Amino acid sequence: MTMPIATVKRESGDDRKVAIALAARALIVEKGLEGLRTRDIAERVGINIATLHYHVPSKEALIELVTENMITEFRAQSINRPRAHLSPNEQLEHEFADFQEMYDEKSDVLAVMSELIERARRDEIIRATILPVLAKWRSIVANLFALGVADGSFRPDLDPEPAAQMLIGAMVSFSRGPDPTPENFERLCAELRRAVRNPFASRN
Repeated sequence: MTMPIATVKRESGDDRKVAIALAARALIVEKGLEGLRTRDIAERVGINIATLHYHVPSKEALIELVTENMITEFRAQSINRPRAHLSPNEQLEHEFADFQEMYDEKSDVLAVMSELIERARRDEIIRATILPVLAKWRSIVANLFALGVADGSFRPDLDPEPAAQMLIGAMVSFSRGPDPTPENFERLCAELRRAVRNPFASRN
């Protein structure tokens, strides 16, 4: 009798990279970038150092992988909560909702982003990787502010670029604060709304 040959589902290279990125994310949250060690990542993923280095041969490749993994999380939010058809006020509320959702469900993403932003001041590799992500986010927010100024939803004297920096800086700072509760986040959002909205415009 011929015995059937057992088939083993092999982990794809993409699956392995995701596992590496998630392990690195968790370790950054626990130990910071200073405490991130390749042997610890390999141990968590269940691979040897040689295999790890095959996928991420350098520090630059590892930081890029972690950053790409975070971008994937952000893109998933955009797909699940589209906003192109919405008014500027509604898009602003989406920004708040996305941030709160990320904090509630995947706070490690925000923690890692905050860590990378902090280290970017002193590390050229990290700076080159994380700054384009921040620039893209700032561009999205600045664009919605510009649309709001144009349609009268936001203050006519609002400068979109600095306003975008203000909003992003406030939310990132909140995630690192001593009391990041939903109630305090809503208080922050209320102040940001008041800072940008046109008090004479209807709420659409």
